Amino acid sequence: MKKIFFSKLLCIFFFLMQFFYINSQEISQGPFEQLIIRGVTLINGNGSPPIGPVDIEVKNNIISKIQTVGYPGISKRKPGPKLKKNGKEINGNGMYLLPGFIDMHGHIGGVSQGAEPDYVFKLWMAHGITTVREPSGRGSDFTLKLKQKSKKNSIIAPRIFSYTGFGSGKNINTTDQAREWVRNNAKNGADGIKFFGASPEIMKAALEENNKLGLKSACHHAQMSVARWNVLHSARAGLTSMEHWYGLPEALFTNQTIQNYPSNYNYQNEQHRFEEAGKLWQQAAKPYSDHWNNVINELIELDFTIDPTFNIYEASRDLHRARRAEWHEEYTLPSLWKFYEPSKISHGSYWHFWGTEQEVQWKNNYRLWMTFINEYKNRGGRVTTGSDSGFIYQLYGFAYIRELELLREAGFHPLEIIKAATLNGAEALGVDNMIGSVEVGKFADFVIIEENPLENLKVLYGTGAIKLNKENKVTRVGGVKYTIKDGIIYNSKKLLEEVKHMVLEEKKKEKFEIKQPGI
Repeated sequence: MKKIFFSKLLCIFFFLMQFFYINSQEISQGPFEQLIIRGVTLINGNGSPPIGPVDIEVKNNIISKIQTVGYPGISKRKPGPKLKKNGKEINGNGMYLLPGFIDMHGHIGGVSQGAEPDYVFKLWMAHGITTVREPSGRGSDFTLKLKQKSKKNSIIAPRIFSYTGFGSGKNINTTDQAREWVRNNAKNGADGIKFFGASPEIMKAALEENNKLGLKSACHHAQMSVARWNVLHSARAGLTSMEHWYGLPEALFTNQTIQNYPSNYNYQNEQHRFEEAGKLWQQAAKPYSDHWNNVINELIELDFTIDPTFNIYEASRDLHRARRAEWHEEYTLPSLWKFYEPSKISHGSYWHFWGTEQEVQWKNNYRLWMTFINEYKNRGGRVTTGSDSGFIYQLYGFAYIRELELLREAGFHPLEIIKAATLNGAEALGVDNMIGSVEVGKFADFVIIEENPLENLKVLYGTGAIKLNKENKVTRVGGVKYTIKDGIIYNSKKLLEEVKHMVLEEKKKEKFEIKQPGI
């Protein structure tokens, strides 16, 4: 009897082991010596229109063949690449394939938010984000360790480009100290620098040294330094990209040199900071005026990249919309929800008494800001896609898709949006020879989805898009099906299930229920 009992117990044990193994394997597969995606509609990322059906062959993470294999609506197909014995095949009939998305402003969680890398990475990857530029975070050592693990694919994570916050770990008071810090940053393995501003002589020295070393740079032109050094100063000194929009209206001033601060303004009071920021574009030169045109033309001439991050300020123009987003219930951690709530301490939680007047100012702000960004793109300027998630009710992954929608609102054609989200980001990072578009010789970073994102960008959200079926019933369609990075296939919906489980466990542990502020 004991033998039978232990025999049954052993069978159950092996069954459970096999069950958990199979389920873990569902999250990712590969890499493979050969991977073929059959019959897919290709949205290339370089601005060209969709084409399909197409077979795409990948050998050891390098795209080896892109072959049209027929015509839409015709069942008979031409033979594509032959599948080898150890090859893997995906049936992409009826699906759409895009290059992996690049988030040019992605913080890898935060201590204050209680968001750890595994949570953040899975949300990003579930939304097709295969590359992230982190513009400073918990320190360069923290990021560089994760970068190496991602490079080896020993963790589920996008490809990471680390931009260290300028001056991290040092007090920089001289140009020699600035140059030395920049050299050490490069030696440590960083890909670039994130500036917040400094004195003009320090900025010039640091940028000159950084450019000598061939590294890239970004800047959030914070109000504490922008009066002496705006976007034009940065671009002329060799800065390669700017974040958000701070410093841009200041470069467009014609009748003043400093933002029109009220006498009771205090930068440390974030309601002051963000409320007055919502009035800045109205203080700048009018669209299409001579000065406005001259600034655009000069920045384009300098090959300057703008990463607007529209989404991160959207709560400023519609707080209700941002905090009632449908994904918060299942995908936002309790600690992150608490961080978002009104606070005089948490960064970006500036809802001290936010109301109609502030939202109207910000709506006007957006109209002027979007006009500039759209015209910048129209004249040949490079615009990229970044989310700055983890603040102001913007959740990792979901916020990135919202950024795509806001570029559409700004006037971008859907194909221009995909280009901003892929090839433009790769160019700004200096790696467009490896990623950013689907071309022979590039890495196998793909997004595969069953719906057409050019028709409706909402299908890219993890929660999908609402659609009535033929029986007049409400259904959910979309959500990325597969995210492929370095030739490894990730089940995007399974990644979201894992995040949902993480959040549920935290809620159970804390007996937490999401409630709206003050209720």
